[in-house]
Amino acid sequence: MAGKKILMLVGDFVEDYEAMVPFQTLQAVGHQVHAVCPNKKAGDYVATAIHDFEGQQTYTEKPGHRFTVTHDFTQVCEQDYDALLIPGGRAPEYLRLNPRVLAIVQHFAQSNKPVAAVCHGAQILAAAKVLNGVSCSAYPACQPEVEAAGATYAAIAVIEAVTDKNFVTAPAWPAHPAWLSQFLVLLGTKIHL
Repeated sequence: MAGKKILMLVGDFVEDYEAMVPFQTLQAVGHQVHAVCPNKKAGDYVATAIHDFEGQQTYTEKPGHRFTVTHDFTQVCEQDYDALLIPGGRAPEYLRLNPRVLAIVQHFAQSNKPVAAVCHGAQILAAAKVLNGVSCSAYPACQPEVEAAGATYAAIAVIEAVTDKNFVTAPAWPAHPAWLSQFLVLLGTKIHL
């Protein structure tokens, strides 16, 4: 299997697990992952946040690790990538306001390249107007945005993921096994144990 080249969009206060786990997992099976952030270059870092489910009405937030950006955002040529990965956390709230981020997302959607988004990552998909007619999961608080974007909100368990067309989405990091395995299928990844 030839490894794929995957673009990952991150920003300050991206969810720690939702950035680091897919970043490392996809590299471990032979893919290249280029992590980029608007206004940052290779070697810069973003702050991450650890979100957990501890019984309150919403998730809790704690400081996470520093996550190093691997490539310059200004150098991104989306045509050079095979797939797009969008972690959640708070970063999507402001990344979706960046016209260049939205143009990148639209390229992947219109080219039918695999797009994986988890948790609040769906906010970027909704802002890019690429969800019309798609079944999409996200953190439950994002349901109104998903539906306003013309998608059907997939109300699935927090450990599940859903694939529709070239999109694979999940509610939060507990879904990593399902979300990443479905993304690997879209990528055509073959793993032999």
